[in-house]
Parts: sequence; structure tokens; C-alpha cells
Amino acid sequence: MTKADIVEKIALGTGVTKLETEAIVEGFLNTVIEALKEGNGIEIRGFGSYKVKKKNARYARNPKTGEKVYVEEHFVPSFKFSKDFKTIVDKGLKEEKKGTLV
Repeated sequence: MTKADIVEKIALGTGVTKLETEAIVEGFLNTVIEALKEGNGIEIRGFGSYKVKKKNARYARNPKTGEKVYVEEHFVPSFKFSKDFKTIVDKGLKEEKKGTLV
């Protein structure tokens, strides 16, 4: 599913125009990016949480040449799904799978 698909689905479900929905989705994504860029986390209950994790400096190997390479300290965004979210997805896929075994 692409961002355009998400916009279309939300627009159909809410009755809001695609243009307005696209602005809302873009606004949400930009808010998440800005918050993480500032080092803040975001928690959406029942969905999950966004955080920034620090990766320490280390030596790694170039898999192609085997050469030792220094990797500087850096920060990476991460997302952790909530327990409720995982349960809903699991149940949905199990029910779908049961329906196909008939």
C-alpha cells in the first residue's frame, strides 16, 4: 500500500477530499519527522511508538572487499508496534487464513 492508497482510503472513509486528506497525511508525516529530528519520541496509544536510537561508533567490514571501515556514531529512527496493534493484526490474518482453508 502506498501513501496515495492510504490517502484514497481515508478520503473515501471520511468524506474529506483527497487533496485535504493528502495535506493531513503529509502534515502527520512531517510532524513525526520533525519530532524525531529534535530527539523527541512519539507515542500513539493502540498503534505504537516512534523513537530515535543512538548507535555507537564502531568498526565494520566492507562485505565486498573485507576492508575494515570506521562507522561514526549516528542516530536511527525506530518504530515499535503496540501490543494491541500486534494482536489485531495476528487475529485478522488468522481469521483470513481460516477462511481460505475451507
